[in-house]
Amino acid sequence: MIIAKFNRTAAGLLSATVSGHAGYAPAGEDVVCAAVSSAVQLTANALTEVLGTDAGIDVSENSVSIVPVPGDAVSQAFLKALLLHLGLLAEEYPGTIKVTISEV
Repeated sequence: MIIAKFNRTAAGLLSATVSGHAGYAPAGEDVVCAAVSSAVQLTANALTEVLGTDAGIDVSENSVSIVPVPGDAVSQAFLKALLLHLGLLAEEYPGTIKVTISEV
């Protein structure tokens, strides 16, 4: 299962960490993993390469963490879009993605 953890305060989203594998289909054929990977890469690249922000992006073998610049409205919009997209994928493919939002 893919685990997507979002942290937020009243001021907005602080971070997103996505890890794991969907297990929907064999490796190389898993459309859920492909959709999640693409959405996460788009968000990270939009923040750093397109917007030129100093967002923190940490990539490891099985996990990606995104920490946007605090208070940046456009960065917030991208993180909110990622949250929405992953939530919709979780609804469409039950048992493959778990999205959590923690107040910190």
